[in-house]
Amino acid sequence: MKPHRASTILVFGILGLVACQIFGIAAWWMGDNDLQEMRHGRMDPSGMEMTKAGRVCGMIGTGLLALQAIILIIFFLAMAIAHS
Repeated sequence: MKPHRASTILVFGILGLVACQIFGIAAWWMGDNDLQEMRHGRMDPSGMEMTKAGRVCGMIGTGLLALQAIILIIFFLAMAIAHS
């Protein structure tokens, strides 16, 4: 059985919330993969709760990244309209 990566996923998830949202994408992706491995009995399930927490933090961080992108697009569209 493979060892879990719960600590790494949780750290990436937290970094995705507070520092750099790109880490949120990694936490979400890694968390999904590891939870699937745990459910199929190929990975140590003792880190399941921490993995879930890191995955949720990653989802929120990814949502923040998407929100920032939308705000930037709206800002630049508004600036282009204002200067035309």
